[in-house]
Amino acid sequence: MELEDVVNGAVGPFDEYCDGYGNAGASGLGYVSVLKLQTGKVRADMDKVLEGIVSYDRAETLGAYVGQINMVAASSFCGLNGAVWGYHLARAESIADASIQPLFYRQRGDGVKIPVYSVEPLLDAGRALFGTMGERRFPPLPGAHVNCAVKSHTVKGPTSIWCAIGLAMAEDRQRDSNLFVEDAGDAPHLESDEDRMAYLENLMEHMATSIVLCGDDSSVKYKEIFLGYRTGWIPEGYVGCALTCAPYVVLARNAVPPAGAAAMLSMKLSEWEAAVRLP
Repeated sequence: MELEDVVNGAVGPFDEYCDGYGNAGASGLGYVSVLKLQTGKVRADMDKVLEGIVSYDRAETLGAYVGQINMVAASSFCGLNGAVWGYHLARAESIADASIQPLFYRQRGDGVKIPVYSVEPLLDAGRALFGTMGERRFPPLPGAHVNCAVKSHTVKGPTSIWCAIGLAMAEDRQRDSNLFVEDAGDAPHLESDEDRMAYLENLMEHMATSIVLCGDDSSVKYKEIFLGYRTGWIPEGYVGCALTCAPYVVLARNAVPPAGAAAMLSMKLSEWEAAVRLP
């Protein structure tokens, strides 16, 4: 599918809310992937199950708001009928103007070195679409069933928790899917901030390697990779959750500019905000 067809077919039935892909009422067969990383914590004064529920819920509602949804775990690909928010449409400024600088490079199986970038511009774009708990924009419909590439990790403190995400963009989008890799965990053996940061930077290297290996397994060539993480300290007496997810959604009608959905393919994120009259 051409990207214009994907985006034109990725508008949902609700004015103010995005909806999960595959639900009734969408304009076509397309969907949009949106990226989110967040941690949350709660005092450990209930039971294990309830503490896990609340800490997970707080990770959903903090940062880019994806609260009150039925999050359905899906595998981790943005396919031929999918587009990535902040990359393909409503493009993050640093991606649109090619000012983003590689963190490092990773060599593909055919010897080509591909750049690895920070995922932060895509996380910012996701927050710009959904809004936050206190200032919601076009979040998923409350109660919607939303397929997500997702992993989480819940643990009792004292420890540090972390979540990470990688997104690899296929060189040939008419043939191959873009790939999500999600990871989450904790690091109680790392006592200092410096040790924890070194551990997570090393994790980024391993995630990039895993992406290349997955590509080689399916003979897929990725042209660039975006990576990033969130980490937080969980004190003694608290339970924390680290959540990495990429919801597959169709867009709210009011998130579409007057020029039409496909017009967002040529818009920067700030231009999209202006076009739909967001602050």
